[in-house]
Amino acid sequence: MTSHSRDRVADVRSVVAAHMRDYRIDSVVPLGEGLDNLAYEVNGELIVRFSKEPDLARRAALVGHEARVLAAVADISPLPVPEPAFTVAEQGCLAYHKLSGEPLLDMPRHQRSAHGTSIAATLGELLTALHAVPIQRLADLVDADHQPLTEWRHEATANYATVAGRVPEAHRRPVEAFLDAAPPHDGCTPTFSHNDLGIEHVLIDPVTWTVTGIIDWSDAAVVDPAYDFGLIHRDLGPAATRAAIRTYRTDANDLAALGERALFYARCSVFEDLAHGIETGQDKYVDKSLAALEWLFQP
Repeated sequence: MTSHSRDRVADVRSVVAAHMRDYRIDSVVPLGEGLDNLAYEVNGELIVRFSKEPDLARRAALVGHEARVLAAVADISPLPVPEPAFTVAEQGCLAYHKLSGEPLLDMPRHQRSAHGTSIAATLGELLTALHAVPIQRLADLVDADHQPLTEWRHEATANYATVAGRVPEAHRRPVEAFLDAAPPHDGCTPTFSHNDLGIEHVLIDPVTWTVTGIIDWSDAAVVDPAYDFGLIHRDLGPAATRAAIRTYRTDANDLAALGERALFYARCSVFEDLAHGIETGQDKYVDKSLAALEWLFQP
């Protein structure tokens, strides 16, 4: 363990001791690093997460915001969500009791493939509930995060430039053709959504393969409803996306157009995940991203 890692573990022990004074700390285990947060598990039952946001004021605002979002989402989501145990705004720290289940990202790829459609069907029901919430109900809680699709393509082009050397030769021409093409029509009715529904945030029971919870609501916002379907497509494939859309109920959005935009978001976001895996040395992100190229950019 590096000195930085030891310092972080000491931070976890310190913050838990300060806010849960009668709680005995027997173990602190690093869980991993995402794009936005570092997470630790205490005693196998408490998750302590630190934001990577460098700006102190924004970091404090983000953790307070997520705690309020979790309280609101608990009344909306048909699936369990974390219940905060405490927050420490100045450290960007959010602690919550661990939900049952394991991150889908940590499961073997062949098992994810075997169970992907049933999991995605459950996620379609989740998105039905989230997208049905009137935006006005959450107007003071979440912001809009709806970039033009041309901007998504621009960011994807930049991310692809950093990871092109890891993309197999067979996929490069389809990737470059996609990046040169016009994006789909941008019209949609924005909705409240998780806004980061990758498989690292989906917990499952590894015996029954049912979804047991959804974590990390820090990016929740009013967005294009196709975006979270895009992450399902990126991580679980087209059959899973079709299963999710079959269980999705909406009167506000054209499902054919939603599916087209979902594929666009899946293709754009895979390069960000691949870059993240390479930069942080997390092979599970690299492996899932390279696997996704098979269905996102077929030769």
